[in-house]
Amino acid sequence: MTPDELKLRTKKFAIDIIKFLDKIESKSKCLNIISNQLIRSASSVGANYRAACRARSQAEFISKIKIVEEEADECQYWIELLVGAEIVSAQSINGLLKEAQN
Repeated sequence: MTPDELKLRTKKFAIDIIKFLDKIESKSKCLNIISNQLIRSASSVGANYRAACRARSQAEFISKIKIVEEEADECQYWIELLVGAEIVSAQSINGLLKEAQN
């Protein structure tokens, strides 16, 4: 996968998270908190990947890529909370979970 393809993929991931969460109708304070955290971490994946692509050194690139990895792992955590708290079904969010894991 080229850097440009990965930029598009990480942006699509954040957009898909936003669209998924917008479809959930709830006024739950817990859902709002988890949604905000999930959107932040999902959008950070792409933002930090783009920053890595502009790295001035290999060390800076590696540092930024590690942040991308951490943010993707955080996405997995928030998705697991949504499923564990039975706010969403595992089946409905499985595709996004798999994308966060890859």
